[in-house]
Amino acid sequence: MKRTHLPLNALRVFDAAARHLSFTRAADELAVTPAAVGQQIRALEDLLGVVLFRRTSKGLELTDEAGAGLEALRSGFLHFEDAVQAMQAGQSSHVYTIAAPRDFFAVWLAPRLAAFRKANPDVRYALVDGEMTDFTEANLDLAVRWVEGPGDLEGVQLGPAERLTLGEGDWIAWPGDPDPDPQSGGAAGESAAPSLMVADAGQAMAAAAAGMGRARIPAMLAGERSASGVAEPCRRAYWLLAPLPQWRQKKVKALVAFLTGEAGPG
Repeated sequence: MKRTHLPLNALRVFDAAARHLSFTRAADELAVTPAAVGQQIRALEDLLGVVLFRRTSKGLELTDEAGAGLEALRSGFLHFEDAVQAMQAGQSSHVYTIAAPRDFFAVWLAPRLAAFRKANPDVRYALVDGEMTDFTEANLDLAVRWVEGPGDLEGVQLGPAERLTLGEGDWIAWPGDPDPDPQSGGAAGESAAPSLMVADAGQAMAAAAAGMGRARIPAMLAGERSASGVAEPCRRAYWLLAPLPQWRQKKVKALVAFLTGEAGPG
């Protein structure tokens, strides 16, 4: 019989009935009715073409055919249990794979991960660069992204949705900040074309500090420079994101609680 055709639910019922030699006690274990157990056993007997139980004056007895396969069946269920435990062990491990922008990691995330590890010495991190890294391909636990919202993922917002304008002169552009237009930061009639294009907000901030122009950066990155900038609300913010199954992992819940002050996905 092909693996895809195995009647796993009926075999589970058969295992319980064989251990108890009672449909009633098997039903109690499985939280179903005795009639449901009987239906599953009859369906399994029809599929296999053998009789599995016979009724005697003393109660149920296994047939020779049923007894011949019982040991292998129970061994198989033990392997299933081992597989489940192995998968759960992976969820409870202390290794975190996290994707985050380099500038955000340096300014905000790194000191907090260090504090979490100080409180949890067994913790290990694997950091991945790149906001759009695929969760499955990189086996990520969490990602930090500068986005308008969680999209198809679950997430919590880290800090306010604000950006800061630093420096003077022509605009410095970076991929997370669309080219500014005259109505969203430039003087009337000013050209929206940037004088410099850089890779990320960290480079934009450094270029503005060096006098190379004017940049709009996430307010969370500004630090001491925030006093010299002009803050404004924006659609984007830093979000801590993951697919829903990751949020259910104990290790992820612990780190998210530490980073967000007990916030949950929203």
